[in-house]
Amino acid sequence: MPTLCITCGVPGSGKTTLAKHLEAEQRAVRLTGHEWLHELYPDEIDDALNADGPVIERLRWVNSHRPVVERIQWALALRALSLGVNVVLDWGLWSRDERDRYRTEAQERGVRVVLCVLDPSRDELVRRLNDRNAALPAGAFRIDEALLDYSLERFERPTSEELALFAPDH
Repeated sequence: MPTLCITCGVPGSGKTTLAKHLEAEQRAVRLTGHEWLHELYPDEIDDALNADGPVIERLRWVNSHRPVVERIQWALALRALSLGVNVVLDWGLWSRDERDRYRTEAQERGVRVVLCVLDPSRDELVRRLNDRNAALPAGAFRIDEALLDYSLERFERPTSEELALFAPDH
């Protein structure tokens, strides 16, 4: 039975690092939204996120392009899973509604779904993001504290009730 691993957390929590590890360990296809955005729009994404102004204005470009990338990646994920290939979905999935949607769609197809929640403290996130921003890896973008705080305010941490839905007997 193929496995869908879903990473869940805010920027800097370690999602992509974990996704790369799972990709190798599980012999999985890794789908990372921000990497595709960088490949498709290398100049535009950096300009948008590094502009001056409120976070919501800086995210307007990403929020208008990311849904298209995620729709294509999800179609690819479902195809790979139908072929018996494991998939790592490296998107963050901040809301329970999002996590429920992808878990349900995958489980309805007989796929095992694993939720990987990464939730370090704000202090740890700031430390990691400062290190990351000092030497940005390919496919990553700069995250400042304003964007981090915006993310933390909107992140719906999984409850024990939700985590139970990912148990193997579901």
